[in-house]
Amino acid sequence: MCTTTRINMIATGNNIARLRKEKGISVKQIQEVMGFNTPQAIFKWQRGETMPTLDNIVVLSELFNTTIEEIVVIER
Repeated sequence: MCTTTRINMIATGNNIARLRKEKGISVKQIQEVMGFNTPQAIFKWQRGETMPTLDNIVVLSELFNTTIEEIVVIER
């Protein structure tokens, strides 16, 4: 039997925004750590419009001092 597993992008974005605020980290600080020219990708993550790449999720988990599972919301 095949089950569908997917990432809930809205809930994941909410987690990114919540963790960022809880840790007192600005979008600008994430932008600088990631080496992005603009903060648009981070705002899109927080709105659940796009997902960070796996390597960026790893960086976020280190920046927020948490696990990937705390950031990414998986629905089964």
